[in-house]
Order: sequence, then C-alpha cells, then structure tokens
Amino acid sequence: MRSMVLEKPGTPLVMREQSVPQPGAGDVLVEIEACGVCRTDLHVVDGELPQGKLPIVPGHEIVGRVVAVGAGVKTPLGERVGIPWLGYTCGQCEYCRTERENLCDAPLFTGYTRDGGYATHVVADARFCFALPENADAATLAPLLCAGLIGWRSYRMAGEGKTLGLYGFGAAAHILAQVAVWQGRKVFAFTRDGDVAAQDFARSLGAAWAGNSTEPPPEPLDAAIIFAPVGALVPMALKVVKKGGSVVCGGIHMSDVPGFAYSLLWEERRIVSVANLTREDAREFLAVAPRAGVHTAVTRYPLARANEALDDLRGGRLTGAAVLCP
Repeated sequence: MRSMVLEKPGTPLVMREQSVPQPGAGDVLVEIEACGVCRTDLHVVDGELPQGKLPIVPGHEIVGRVVAVGAGVKTPLGERVGIPWLGYTCGQCEYCRTERENLCDAPLFTGYTRDGGYATHVVADARFCFALPENADAATLAPLLCAGLIGWRSYRMAGEGKTLGLYGFGAAAHILAQVAVWQGRKVFAFTRDGDVAAQDFARSLGAAWAGNSTEPPPEPLDAAIIFAPVGALVPMALKVVKKGGSVVCGGIHMSDVPGFAYSLLWEERRIVSVANLTREDAREFLAVAPRAGVHTAVTRYPLARANEALDDLRGGRLTGAAVLCP
C-alpha cells in the first residue's frame, strides 16, 4: 500500500510504501476510493493540536470498500463504507454511558491517534464505519464524513431560529447552507474580507446575503456558527446575534478569543463549542443529506499531491472541499 505520512509536525508529508495491514478482531480493512482534506488535518500537520500518534497518516473523511474483516465482524466484503474522525470510544466512561461518546475519556481519532485515509488502504473499527450509497461518486461523498457531520452537530446546537450566520464559507458551511435553505431558514454567509468568489458561491447555494466577516448582516441573527479558526470572530458574531441567541464554535482549534464587553453576552446569549461527533450524528446526517439534495463542490488531487491540497486549503484557494483520490 501507499500512504502519505506525517513524520514531524510542521514538515511536508512523505510518500511511503508498506505491506497492507491485516484487520484485527472487530476491525475492517478498507481499500480507499477517496479521502477528503479537512481543516483538522491541517491543524494536525501544522502542529496546532497536542501531539497525537507519530508518524501518522492523516485523513478522516474516508470513502472506500471493505476488502477484509477481522474476527467478529459481519460487514460484507465489497460494501462501501465511510470512516469519520471518531474512530473508537471506550464505552465505559461516564460520557459513553450517558450517550455523549463524542466526549469519551479514552477515544481514538482517525488520522490523528490512529492512521487515516491519505493512503490506498486503512484499518478501522467496524463499529465506527457507516454504509454509504453504492451509486454516488466517492469524491463527492467524502466531505460528508466530517465537514457534513461536524456541521450537522453544530447546526443542531445552534437551535431552531430562522436566521443563521455561517462564518467561514468552506467545506462545512457549503454543505450546511444547503440543509438550512432546504429547511426554510435564511442563511447569511460571512467570508474573508474581499473573497468575492466565496460570496458568489454562497449565494449560488441559496444564501440570502453574503459579505465580509467584519460587516454586519442586513438583519439580526438567531444563531451563528463559526467554522473559521479565528477567535476574533466570536465577539463579532455576538454583536449581531439576537437576545437569547447562540454562537457555536464548530472547529477543534481556534486562535485565542479576545476580551470583550459583558454587554455582548448579556441578555442570555451563549457561546458553545462542538467537540467531535457521535455515531448517532452520522446516522442522522447521512439520512438527511440525500433528502436535502446536498451536493458537494470538490477539487480532486491524486494522493501524491496531498501537500498541495493542504497548502491550497491553508491559503484559502479552495471553493468547497479538497479530496484525495488514490
């Protein structure tokens, strides 16, 4: 098998060849068709998260087919599955026992603490794989496995208000905007200053307004979701959220949030973060996405160009999502 490996944070990935691993008890071996390039991968590669496993194969938006199974696994050979960020939970801690496995005390994360999908093959826990449509394009399915799932969890935490702001119109926001519009909500898209292409893209997906993150929207928001890893957006979002509204921070990493006046938080506004996902999130969203007619905009890269894909994401040069196709 071939894989792109991170040997040291802050350095380029390197191509490695090795024997195809064999699945252990409870695991499946998946031959990868596509793997999305997520901003979390960028945080791992750039060393912005606490050190996980090294060396590590990044990638956690994996689409592929089961080619071998370990003891106790009933997944049929040839089945197409998706493998997300959450790769294992202990099942024993207080969070697992109370249906909050996203907060598990002893988790494993795909592409961070266990090898991920920047490769031709990957071993995964069968319990954390999800059946995917057979007739869909693998590359367009891949972003659903994190951008879609974390977006969905963020969306649910934002509440049921009719006006929703999305800060950072990338992979997650372009999926979530389609769901929100389908549900009859009014979407306001906030982008980097002067990013006309992203603003036009947001309007093409049904956004009622698109503008710079430093601009106020034309009307107050019931909630805002921040996907951009920019802490300064938190007080900006609080300024334009209604009384009783929510600001949801949807990323695993964010720069420091600057100090702000208590008056921005008063009147029962709230700030909340989203951590990981649960398997129930995945089951819910993967059922909703086809009903909402979600389509993903992707730029495809061969596996050997993973560093280029990461650099394009880092530089804000993507519309939608980047996907590696082995």
